[in-house]
Amino acid sequence: MILLSFDIEEFDMPFEYGRTIDFSEQISVSKEGTKAILKILRKNNIKATFFSTVIFAQNAPELLQEIVNDGHEIASHTYYHSTFEVADLKKSKLALEQQTATKVTGFRMPRMQPVDEKEIYKAGYTYNSSINPTYLPGRYNNFNKPRTFFYEQGVLQIPASVTPIIRFPLFWLTFHNLNLKLYFWLCQWTLKTDGYLNIYFHPWEFTDLNNKEKYNFPDYVSRNTGTKMSNKMDLFITKMKRKKHHFGTFQEFIATKIKINE
Repeated sequence: MILLSFDIEEFDMPFEYGRTIDFSEQISVSKEGTKAILKILRKNNIKATFFSTVIFAQNAPELLQEIVNDGHEIASHTYYHSTFEVADLKKSKLALEQQTATKVTGFRMPRMQPVDEKEIYKAGYTYNSSINPTYLPGRYNNFNKPRTFFYEQGVLQIPASVTPIIRFPLFWLTFHNLNLKLYFWLCQWTLKTDGYLNIYFHPWEFTDLNNKEKYNFPDYVSRNTGTKMSNKMDLFITKMKRKKHHFGTFQEFIATKIKINE
């Protein structure tokens, strides 16, 4: 099974590169990208999981309803994307459940930062997908973490997928920068070994990020964004479906794959 997920949030990425962007534009950029994502998912008739901040959800209620109506899963990306308090774990879960009238069982911390699993459990989550089990300079070193799903403090951990042996990450940045043929081969290798694939993206990737003066993004961030990203994602999904791989939500994965393995 392929777990395709999207972190829908305030577009605060320019702050990391010394640029400011007002709140209304943060939301509008993420709205534009989310619409592009939904178009691709509808075209290919597949389901995905959307990890949403409460702030984005509150400022894009029609989009959140579209996501729910299309049968996708809503999970928590905490309350705000740039700040965090432990109380936000429970608050975000309750706010998203109230807005979408769905059960929120999953959590992902912004920027894959560490979070206290005891607090995740106390907040009522079933699973956490906040680990990228590889090494990224200046971001994290998770070589000591398992590559595949495991339990910690009563919470199911579903790390982002990395390849066997060398732990090459298969997240959004590698999707942008690798040739699709190579990326596809690495995903096939990982799927064959692990039995599933967990890859994540953001809505702003599906908008044009090549304005250097405005965003100051390095080439490895802005490469293949906007229409190029949409076309590449559509082709990737098509190729995976041709190989008879099933796309599903985290909740579906847990209800089938995990129970079978226990």
